[in-house]
Amino acid sequence: MPVRPTAALLPALLVAATLTACGGGSGSDPDTVKVSFKQSTDNSIKVMDTYLADIKKQFEKAHPGKKVELVPIKAPDSEYYTKLQQMLRSPKTAPDLVYEDTFLINSDITSGYLKPLDPYLAKWPDWNRFIDTAKAAAKGEDGKTYGVPDGTDTRGLWFSKDIFAKAGLPADWQPKTWNDVLTAARTIKRKVPGVIPLNVYTGKPVGEAATMQTFEMLLYGTNDGSTDPLYDKGSKKWVAGGQGFKDALSFVETVYREKLGPDVSDALDPNVMTRVRGEWLPQGRLGIALDGSWLPQDWLPGSGHEWPEWSRELGLAAMPTQNGQAPGKVSMSGGWTWSIPAKAGNPDLAFEFIKTMQTKANAQKWYIANSGIAVREDVAEDPAYVEAQPGLKFFTDLVATTHYRPAYPAYPKVSTAIQEAMESVTTGDASVDEATSAYTDALKDATDNQVVER
Repeated sequence: MPVRPTAALLPALLVAATLTACGGGSGSDPDTVKVSFKQSTDNSIKVMDTYLADIKKQFEKAHPGKKVELVPIKAPDSEYYTKLQQMLRSPKTAPDLVYEDTFLINSDITSGYLKPLDPYLAKWPDWNRFIDTAKAAAKGEDGKTYGVPDGTDTRGLWFSKDIFAKAGLPADWQPKTWNDVLTAARTIKRKVPGVIPLNVYTGKPVGEAATMQTFEMLLYGTNDGSTDPLYDKGSKKWVAGGQGFKDALSFVETVYREKLGPDVSDALDPNVMTRVRGEWLPQGRLGIALDGSWLPQDWLPGSGHEWPEWSRELGLAAMPTQNGQAPGKVSMSGGWTWSIPAKAGNPDLAFEFIKTMQTKANAQKWYIANSGIAVREDVAEDPAYVEAQPGLKFFTDLVATTHYRPAYPAYPKVSTAIQEAMESVTTGDASVDEATSAYTDALKDATDNQVVER
């Protein structure tokens, strides 16, 4: 699913109304597990509601005398985070189970809102089925695990086969280096005028999409993957802007300086992501898009942007590492986890509900319904899952070499500093060196000088 930046806090009145609507806390009935989740603001989308209603039936049948109360929070992402944190602060309002975005889970961990799950996980054989990189997404700085992932997403290169044919580029294109990507974009610009050769998100208007879909896809491809180029786990410090950071910025600068991307005004439009999915790709106006696995959700029947031909008209390629160094490709992943609040009244019952949700059959059902990427190895290997929709195998295979953001409490501020650096080289207001220096200064301010040079 797409990642989004944190918004400002809601007015106290709205928060209070939310808490009242949610009723009493989880501890009011020892036989009832309260499950809070994000409900879509689009009334026609009931994927999560339908799935949880089915799990509720299964759970209550398998646990006679126990009940499940579903507590939906109907709100946009930014408001959901705020409402959830308000609920977690008191045993009177804390549910037994909550749906946490990996983008912000560490802020709840450091606030003491979540319970470590390690004692439960140690006794749960299915935990060994989960892919290691997905497990890492719900770990705190203390090394403990605070959530069970219910899927993830990955990122790669989408390209128009029609535009590639006109440019004389191969239909089975797989670039080996960054230069291969730029060369293809330059070829499109020269041979297919009137289209956008390459889109990479940039700048503050698109927020975390610029950081994750573009910059981190580049930055994490500048080394061999043995060290995190953004955060040093050994010293627990953030990494100052070095050569890899400059190289990633240089790629962005090149795209916009050579006019290989959309007009800068379009690139810095907050609605550019909608235009990529709803206009530029379906209408054959974009050659290459560095983007996420979730795009087909917008092209399904009833979506408003139906495009049943997409799997025949678009090709998929992995984003290569900078110079083709091992492992040869790079992806970034986000996703959501199920977590148990520290103030939950029925934590044991809550984990039993997680176990019901995360059987192989139920996990597979969810991945397919939600167009998600499997984080269980046994599901990822199941032909019924792999063949459920076009592109699923391609994006699932990227999980083996994907990276998760170091989403510690300072991360949102770090992300904003990255966006500012990207925007300044996109507009030409700063050189790569100047933008890198400004980023390092902002990084020091955002992390109380917890910065290491490499």
